[in-house]
Amino acid sequence: MTHVDDASILPVRWWKSSASGAVSDCVEVGIIGDDGEVIAVRDSKRPTGPALLFDYGQMRGLVAAIRSGGLGQGVAV
Repeated sequence: MTHVDDASILPVRWWKSSASGAVSDCVEVGIIGDDGEVIAVRDSKRPTGPALLFDYGQMRGLVAAIRSGGLGQGVAV
């Protein structure tokens, strides 16, 4: 995982979950490049703020950990 300080510079089209709240309390995700190997994640309230960049395998691992409840309170990610 890496990051960029300004997510607005990334060549990506962002989307967020349809389950997002009315106050934009969610993250946005975007795929960088045609091969889909880099996934960017940012705070929807801060479009010019930082973004985390995951490769496909890292993102799969993160999603699996979230689904299994493996990211308990106090665990740094």
